[in-house]
Amino acid sequence: MRQRTRFGRYQAIVVVAATMLMAAMPAVAQQRVLRVVPHADLKVVDGYQTTATITSMHMGAVYDTLFSWDENVEGQPQMVERWTLSDDKLKYTMTLRPGLKFHDGQPVTSKDVVASLRRLVRREVLGRSIAPFLASVDAVDDRTFTLTMKEPFGLLLYALGGLPNLEGIFREKDALTDPNTPITESIGSGPFRFNRAEWVPGSKVVYDKNTDYVPRTEKPSNFAGGKLAKVDRVEYKVIPDGSTAIAALAAGEVDFVDQPTLELVQTIEKNPDIVVGTVWPIPGFGVLRPNHLHPPFNNLKARQALALMVDQREYMAVAKGPEKYWHECFSLWICHTPYGSEAGAEPYRKQNLERARQLMKESGYNGEKVVVMGAADIAYINAFAIMTAENLKKIGVNVELVISDWGTTITRRENKARPSEGGWSIFHTGSGSASGASPLSNNMTPTTCERAWFGWPCDAEAEKLRQQFIRETDSAKQKAIALQLHKHLWEVNVPYVPLGQYQQPFLWRKNVSGVLRTNTLVWWNIEKN
Repeated sequence: MRQRTRFGRYQAIVVVAATMLMAAMPAVAQQRVLRVVPHADLKVVDGYQTTATITSMHMGAVYDTLFSWDENVEGQPQMVERWTLSDDKLKYTMTLRPGLKFHDGQPVTSKDVVASLRRLVRREVLGRSIAPFLASVDAVDDRTFTLTMKEPFGLLLYALGGLPNLEGIFREKDALTDPNTPITESIGSGPFRFNRAEWVPGSKVVYDKNTDYVPRTEKPSNFAGGKLAKVDRVEYKVIPDGSTAIAALAAGEVDFVDQPTLELVQTIEKNPDIVVGTVWPIPGFGVLRPNHLHPPFNNLKARQALALMVDQREYMAVAKGPEKYWHECFSLWICHTPYGSEAGAEPYRKQNLERARQLMKESGYNGEKVVVMGAADIAYINAFAIMTAENLKKIGVNVELVISDWGTTITRRENKARPSEGGWSIFHTGSGSASGASPLSNNMTPTTCERAWFGWPCDAEAEKLRQQFIRETDSAKQKAIALQLHKHLWEVNVPYVPLGQYQQPFLWRKNVSGVLRTNTLVWWNIEKN
């Protein structure tokens, strides 16, 4: 009798536990989690400090923008509900959409916008393009603000609509931080919240759906339109080994692999559960960026030698695999785009190691060590670095190849010291960014000396032409100026060496849909069934 009672009690406990578990199951089932293997580890959460794509992805998820580029790379209102321009084209009056909130529950106001814009124009290439034209930016009331210009600036909405890492709106107290000091709070008003409590650098990054976010009603178009979060949570699982990441995708342990190597794509592309998808509407391009501050590449002839030692077909074949994924391109602003001329690059279309060696001698190179930076966790960038090191040796250069991770590389490239004192001579990067297609927004185009992007090229004539391009309102004349600038940069400066263009495939499981065509991955509009 006693045994039956004990058994009956045990049964009751089991029934209660099972009931509780079943009650909890629907809530678990409704938690839609997108598990992603990112192309790099997130280390910097302030987009004003770096142009690294992983940080751009972070900014796009967490922060919202005043305007955003659509599929035609035109700035469309995003946080802005409406705007007007005065008859003299000098005063923009903009009103924010109602109901905008930061993730801490505070409303987004004009004071936040004003502080964010003032920070923007002091730091980034698009912001600095606005700065010479901007007389003031002022709050009118909680939702209305004005931008008063010194002279008409027809590219303002294009500039404000640039990549998410450029002009996300911060809280006023964060935006008042000096532009050279990183913001660490990462509290925006975008469609996802950054879950700092679960952030494990080198392992895990989490974004939760912002349930307070009110998306626009327009259809998504590139970064513009409705940013509707259709998953509850995005989890980055940092897996540096590509083969392990592919295996995890095949097993269903992750849903999405960001920028896999083409070699690994071929191992899984016939799997019926996997989609090999194209995301970027504009091709990516490889870059060899020399340091213009210090010998030997402060000398034009040494930079010309770099251009002559490059065979784009070799670089692309090693870094990007089968030719169906890439093509040669000697445009500084992306081939087959409005400003995609190759004028001025004619002497460099064919590799000439003998001439490159001679130019190094003529530059005054005397055997000093050249520091080439690689990044072991991004395969194609590492392949670029190794190829460059080998080619430099062929033209008589003393090379030190420094392989680290991408986070360390983007930190070291800020160092303006001599290569022998902790600085660098060459780094490589790649960009799938639409901003690269214009002299205004390409961050490697300005030649403003120590105010320029990493590498710090210095060329007053080139910058004068770029400013003429920015000020010109006639599109035909603007293209003519861009052509003149392009030829000048190749003939007189060589700010960087293009390594070819490529289309990057991405991988996701077939139960994932709604991946948008954007040049920086975004997680809104994506569904997981």
